[in-house]
Amino acid sequence: MFLLLDSSVLGRLCHTSRKQYLPLQERLRAFRVLDREHNKVFVSDVADYEVRRKLLHMIAKQQALPRAIDRLDEICLRSEYVPIDTDTMHLAAQLWADARSRGRPTASEESLDTDVILAAQAKLIGATVVTTNHKHIAQFVPTIDWTEIPTTA
Repeated sequence: MFLLLDSSVLGRLCHTSRKQYLPLQERLRAFRVLDREHNKVFVSDVADYEVRRKLLHMIAKQQALPRAIDRLDEICLRSEYVPIDTDTMHLAAQLWADARSRGRPTASEESLDTDVILAAQAKLIGATVVTTNHKHIAQFVPTIDWTEIPTTA
């Protein structure tokens, strides 16, 4: 199973001092161990961007510690990294247009709409998106909550 982390989940993983996120960290660790050959965790360029910009802003305002960026870098290194490429952006544009045609946009018309970019990346690699934002992303690709990440066979 391939899992692509949405920014909401990736951000939680960066806050190692918050005990409420330890179960998420443990669940991902157990998922990877369950089947090292077939279970993979992916981090998207767009999710990295969303989390990194927020962390840098919080660090500047002294609302987060610089080690949160180090944690994000570690997570990206331990995961499969999915860069944004032309195929992703073309598919994202199609998903964006399709959602609008159905009357189900995921962001304002002026927005870059990172949800459709993430969905396009998930679609291209055959991944399920781990997110807290099922409403927007599930119209394009399978989604699960982090509490649903499989940890047993």
